[in-house]
Amino acid sequence: MKDERFQKTELAVWGGIIGHAALACLKGIVGIMAQSSALLADAAHSASRAIASSAARIRLRSDQQPPEELHAQGSEKNVSIASILLAIVVLIIGVEMGISAINALGSTQEHTDKNYALAVLGLSLVVKEIMYQYVNRMGKQMGSQELIANGRGHRSDIYSTIVALIGVFGTTLANLLHVSSLSYLDPIAGIIISLLILKMGYSLVKEALHRKQEYVLQQEDADDLIAVVQLIKGVITVDDLRAREHGHYVVVSVKISVNPRVSVWEGHEVSKRVKQQLMKRFHHVSDVYVHVAPYDAGYPYKHSTDSELSELPSVIH
Repeated sequence: MKDERFQKTELAVWGGIIGHAALACLKGIVGIMAQSSALLADAAHSASRAIASSAARIRLRSDQQPPEELHAQGSEKNVSIASILLAIVVLIIGVEMGISAINALGSTQEHTDKNYALAVLGLSLVVKEIMYQYVNRMGKQMGSQELIANGRGHRSDIYSTIVALIGVFGTTLANLLHVSSLSYLDPIAGIIISLLILKMGYSLVKEALHRKQEYVLQQEDADDLIAVVQLIKGVITVDDLRAREHGHYVVVSVKISVNPRVSVWEGHEVSKRVKQQLMKRFHHVSDVYVHVAPYDAGYPYKHSTDSELSELPSVIH
């Protein structure tokens, strides 16, 4: 069952996907009407950011699965393939927009007034800043490195729109001052934005290729984590503890045993305490997934106090 933290994270990512997709459609339509290479390139950049956010959502959902399930189902490989395919789409978009902007640079078409294009770009700046502030604040509140990285992506989108704004403003000045050379700012801005799209695609490919989900803890490090979990009230034993690396942070998956007589609510409370304590004590741990199981009398670590444990009506032991 998804916890509240994951639901908030996924909602923020979905907001970014929908927001950038809507901006891409709006700027694309206006860009065609205004015959602006810069605006069309910025629309493509927003579409690329929506694709990048979709890749982030795929990674977030895979992070919800315990490492052993990812390995058994082959989901880890599927996530990498999906991320690489999305990155390739972004690269293709960047190349296409670059070619289009270069062709526009060599054309002799008459440039029309683009005041409405400036208004759309101004609106885009406001929306992107709102999305950045929201995602960045939520990422810091929840300690989600994936969300913080996604927020930094929103900030880079603002730079793209600023470049487009300069290009479109150059064409507006060219019409007002009758200085034709200023109209070249629009396709030049389109070329610059296409390079930003290519950079985004390269970053996505690099991240997909280097994103490993491997068990990274040495035994002595794992012992430190296990020792903390075993001190938490309600935990009888730690049956398994594993971790995988995601960039500069670690996700822990732990299986604990509790008194088989406790309620579902009590078992959930124990799992919450385990997660909170590990993230509080170990700053490099960004998330913890806890699997709660009843204490099995058949385990080799069963000892003489088992009869006492079986009589306990609560998590206290």
